[in-house]
Amino acid sequence: MRQNTGLVDVIGLTEKFTFNPKEGIDNPVMVITDDADSVSTPKPRLCVLRRDEGQSYGFHLRVERGCQGHIIRNVMSLGVAERSGLRDGDRLLEVNNCFVDDVSHPEVARKIKLSGHQLCLLVLDGEEYEQAVSRGQNLRTLTRTHKAEDCKPPRLCHISRDPASGLGITFTPVEGEKGQFSVSLVAGGPAQRAGVCKGDRLVWMNGATVSDLTHSALSKMVKKCGDHITILVIDSESENSYARQRMPILPAMAVPRNLPHTARTCHLVSGPEGYGFFLRQDKTPSGRIAHVLGEVDSGSPADRAGLQEGELLLEVNGESVEPLKHEEIVDRVRQGGQQVDLTTISPQGLEFYTQLGLSPLLFCGDDAGKRGKESSVPTSVAAQQTSQGETVGLSSPRLCSLQKGPLGFGFNLGCVPQSPGTFVSQVALGGSGKTAGLLVGDVVMEVNGHNVEGKYLEDVIMMVKEGGNFLSLLVMDKSSYNKVNQNQTPSTRDAIDSEEEETQEISAL
Repeated sequence: MRQNTGLVDVIGLTEKFTFNPKEGIDNPVMVITDDADSVSTPKPRLCVLRRDEGQSYGFHLRVERGCQGHIIRNVMSLGVAERSGLRDGDRLLEVNNCFVDDVSHPEVARKIKLSGHQLCLLVLDGEEYEQAVSRGQNLRTLTRTHKAEDCKPPRLCHISRDPASGLGITFTPVEGEKGQFSVSLVAGGPAQRAGVCKGDRLVWMNGATVSDLTHSALSKMVKKCGDHITILVIDSESENSYARQRMPILPAMAVPRNLPHTARTCHLVSGPEGYGFFLRQDKTPSGRIAHVLGEVDSGSPADRAGLQEGELLLEVNGESVEPLKHEEIVDRVRQGGQQVDLTTISPQGLEFYTQLGLSPLLFCGDDAGKRGKESSVPTSVAAQQTSQGETVGLSSPRLCSLQKGPLGFGFNLGCVPQSPGTFVSQVALGGSGKTAGLLVGDVVMEVNGHNVEGKYLEDVIMMVKEGGNFLSLLVMDKSSYNKVNQNQTPSTRDAIDSEEEETQEISAL
């Protein structure tokens, strides 16, 4: 049970506005007084799903009004999800060993879709989830205590042959373990430079698992690989731990090392003559329909963002363009108003991932240091043009998704007295706001998809309260926000009003 220890101040520049924390959005001094020892510990379940080409996983992932968490619904009878142990009402905690309870619905659905034909989900019974949240239990800690050991993630390493030492790697069968191969390295060789470590276990090579291969068959694969090879490896202790937990080791869990191609997302702000590039539809060497960037105008927003002619378009504002027609993609770009996020990759990059059987979006914008931190990373810095024609680096708006916890949402809001506009005045350590990436001074542009730039503080607080235990904020650092407004550049997305819908978001998977 939560206890109120006083009022929380919402700080303005010269005066204070106080509100009751039971009716407001926050109270960092709230504490949980339930006796945790007297309550049984919830037990998450690990569900491993495997589907065939063209087959769905057979469930829906939803975010519903009045309910917390990512909810499993519409589990198809005798489908992949039901056979794996998923049940209607389960709450999703992890996707492929990555904690997602505090991640936005679109990003969670994206992680699932990018996993390919195999998926590892950690879920909690719906009733147990609600009880845990009401007691203020830390769900992230709960997932860690569920695991037998702290496993290190696998590594996806790309190795290029060296004239002197070849690939610099050999594979030795593990005695008494069929389909298990240990790694030996040439010191300082290509494999070691690519992130492979001595004693690693080989899991996967060029898109094929090796558990059913003999040593002879594996040797033939290596000989056929030519000058390059891409392998999935993991240290032996972590491999044993994964096995004890009956958890598959998947490329979607991996830290990428030395990959020759990666997709990237660029943020563009339209200039007087648009974005400055053309888009055409074409075919790749493998026969896939692709949407290709045509001529990029010199000095245009597309040119300043780093887009290059011939790159292939993968996403518009986080939405995959693969199932879309050319006209539909153009409409998606126009719907963004004066701003758009484009994710692209080179033609060679697309062929590389296609041959491996992986999505080119799997490691988009990722690196070895970020994998496994389960943080929602904002779009990269955008280059924008001032009215004087100078090019300056401005931070892009950031979409922060929060779930109310023991510290509420973990932040306070402030305002300029008697003026519209709201900013983040305080962020509580260990709170949801801190985890989501909120910073003191951030200007609040949208609340749950609705623009609030012209609204007063009291109205913004009411909008936050109406959202219940989940909150989506579009924010921007104060300096960049002021520069954008000086240039009269629109800085918000179109809001979609879904107040009348019972379900906020739903994804069929």
